[in-house]
Amino acid sequence: MLKVEALESAYGDSRILFGIDLAVAAGEAVTLIGRNGMGKTTTVKSIFGLLKPTAGRVLVDGDDLTGQPPHRIAQRGLGLVPEGRQIFPTLSVEENLVATRRSREGAKAAQWTLDEVYRLFPRLKERRRNMGNQISGGEQQMLAIGRALMTNPRLVVLDEATEGLAPLIREEIWTCLAAIKQAGAAILVIDKNVEALSRFADRHVVIEKGRVAWEGTTADLIATPEIKDRFLHV
Repeated sequence: MLKVEALESAYGDSRILFGIDLAVAAGEAVTLIGRNGMGKTTTVKSIFGLLKPTAGRVLVDGDDLTGQPPHRIAQRGLGLVPEGRQIFPTLSVEENLVATRRSREGAKAAQWTLDEVYRLFPRLKERRRNMGNQISGGEQQMLAIGRALMTNPRLVVLDEATEGLAPLIREEIWTCLAAIKQAGAAILVIDKNVEALSRFADRHVVIEKGRVAWEGTTADLIATPEIKDRFLHV
């Protein structure tokens, strides 16, 4: 459903992406991995219209949406969990969720409602009257995921899914991502925990200095441990 072709992007005169190619099929989980500063977040921003690419294309269901504003991308069924969470601090947990509520008529995938999000993240229901700035970092990440789900996306994109979170919260996030995939949504996720990602991801794309350096299935990644040593370890 998502296809990125020869994508190039820059911040001013500083080129960051040099012809990124990647694809995510319906119901598929794909990781975007690599060391810090290699262009992963820039790729996400370019897909969602937060940064206008200088070349290449972003296709959703075959339609060219390159450089379209973020709300147009969201309307086509892409939901973003941004780096840093970016929840609304002065809205309650529940207000954060209902602010992005959107139904998809005729959707084959699960329809995410407030009750369904609370079922996925019981802690959010317990904190539903707390303001966004009154909950923990882990709860904020759950809220950011729940907020994206409330748009009823066909593809959920997570930038640094578990960065800075305690181990127990990370495990809860991984379990929830597996449940989201099982419910029918595709996933594109950035994170550093390759072992955890490999439990539910179908394919992996490694970015090195703004280019795709390697891609393959989870079985391929396990069979070639030198990939992690070459492109992922500091």
